[in-house]
Amino acid sequence: MPTLGKAALRTASVLALTLTGSLPLAVTALAAQPRESTPLSEYEPAESLEGNFLSAYIAGASRDTAAAASFYREAVKADPRNAELLERAFVSMLADGALPDAFRAAERLTTRDGANGLAQLALGVRQIKAGQWAGARQNLSRSGRGAAADLTATLVTAWAYAGAGDGKRALETVSKLKGERYYNTFRDYHAGLIASLVGDQAEAERRLTAAYDADRNTLRIVDAYARFEAQAGRTDLAIQAYTEFDNLLPRHPIIRDALDKLKSGKPLPRLIGSAQEGAAEVLYGLGSAGSTQGDELPAVVYLRLALYLAPEHALARLTLADTLDRMKQPERANDAYAQIPASSPLKLNADIQIGLNLEQMGKGEEALAHLDAAMKAHPDDIDVITALGNVQRSRKKYEDAAVTYSRAIELIGDRPIQNYWTTFYFRGTAYERAKQWPRAEADLKKALELVPPSQLSAKAQVLNYLAYSWVDQNMNIDDAFKMLKQAVDASPRDGMIIDSLGWAYYRLGRWDDAVRELEKAVELKPGDPTINDHLGDAYWRSGRRLEGKFQWQHAKDLNPEAEELEKINEKLKNGLPDVEKPTATAENPPAPVAAPHNAENPELPKGAPAPSEPPGAADKAKKKGGS
Repeated sequence: MPTLGKAALRTASVLALTLTGSLPLAVTALAAQPRESTPLSEYEPAESLEGNFLSAYIAGASRDTAAAASFYREAVKADPRNAELLERAFVSMLADGALPDAFRAAERLTTRDGANGLAQLALGVRQIKAGQWAGARQNLSRSGRGAAADLTATLVTAWAYAGAGDGKRALETVSKLKGERYYNTFRDYHAGLIASLVGDQAEAERRLTAAYDADRNTLRIVDAYARFEAQAGRTDLAIQAYTEFDNLLPRHPIIRDALDKLKSGKPLPRLIGSAQEGAAEVLYGLGSAGSTQGDELPAVVYLRLALYLAPEHALARLTLADTLDRMKQPERANDAYAQIPASSPLKLNADIQIGLNLEQMGKGEEALAHLDAAMKAHPDDIDVITALGNVQRSRKKYEDAAVTYSRAIELIGDRPIQNYWTTFYFRGTAYERAKQWPRAEADLKKALELVPPSQLSAKAQVLNYLAYSWVDQNMNIDDAFKMLKQAVDASPRDGMIIDSLGWAYYRLGRWDDAVRELEKAVELKPGDPTINDHLGDAYWRSGRRLEGKFQWQHAKDLNPEAEELEKINEKLKNGLPDVEKPTATAENPPAPVAAPHNAENPELPKGAPAPSEPPGAADKAKKKGGS
């Protein structure tokens, strides 16, 4: 079964920004900023302390930071001496971006418990914002406990020394950083930024070059190194660094913007222009690392503090917004995307994500209008055109989507065509849904040709869609079967792909193999009506009619599309009709002896071929791969 969930809407812009790297500085998909000042009042408080605490606890478990902050705030009013309650309120207010309230809570917490590391860090950040460097270092000296806390306190303290004009102590402090293997690169990166800021250009060159040589796959390291080289007059080295990164991660807006400026003779400012921005860079790096590793709440806390220090830090805002998206807070994510500075090269990507989120929030017409306006403002941008096509396809405007994707493909020109395999894939799915199969097949084959071999999961999706479409039309069964096995090897936990393989077995008349695979698919993705419908068909053909009807009823209850609902109702009423002998293929050779009937399984049609191998033998023998 083809995989075309809402997550596919984000693919184009996510691919444009996603980067895997060894450092916690790796830029994540698309992300953005918080509300750093005013608390929300949209939640009606409970009438008791217990009610507010329970509401806050449930909101926190649901990762609704705004609701948690609101209810904990009310709970603390009712029991102001409760230290545990105050700490929970502090963290929730910090995560929600209500920083004035969070700072007040931190003051109360540190009065009672001077060893509260997060509270000391928050107060240190507030003092850095105010330029109170000595006071900041004092707070930070109390915040280190554990590897992450020590890393944070050491680096932010170094930037506090830099802010006070003591570059020597700043660099000495950074040099104390020891621990995990990646610390060396992290240390050189920040030491280089500090040295550049305090005017030690020789040390800055040494440190930034060391960081760049150690890791050329992380955006911030590449950007810092290239900007330093450009400022030193070595524009050729800067262009080379950006170009190499562009080959690794094509079309990143920050890289494209920097290259355009360098090639047109425009200057590039240094990455970090103040100690305050440097401290924010530390917090952004840690927040970005937590975001990529699935630690959303700590990531949000770091990112809120980073944006308090550097409100114009566009990548921190993008990372926050993406994290909020994954926390299932699309409305707040859109608030964050909207605050990306208009001057940032990431602004268009943020606008694209706003449109895609509007679609996921059920505001489809608003999403179309938003993206259409963005496309008119940027008529030559392939990403925004593709995003509009994705929303049209999600809205089942398949022919419109195909026209939109065609417009994007026409703009590829002399750009590397392999960077746009997703556009061919999306157009192929739109053509298939619009029942224009020859065009769909051509695009899906093109996407399969272009998708990078390293992207195993992506290749599995293309293999799955093309092969499933063949199976569903009862054509190219041999090729489809081989492709589906490749897809399963690449994504063995993808219920949609397992369903496709099961459906291929079904088309071959191998009912037991079909049941086995479709049962796996239902376990992996129990709420999909098509998979449950397919399993019902397989049960019926294998003689398990009661179970078949149960699966059809379950599929019906899962809100299938109208066309499929009609077919399910017919099956519930009359079952499946008798079938002809399945077509013999290389994967499914004819049986050596055709029995007149199968006494043990009366549902097996006359002359149906016996499987060429025991059920599951090929799958057991084949090593499973991951993606």
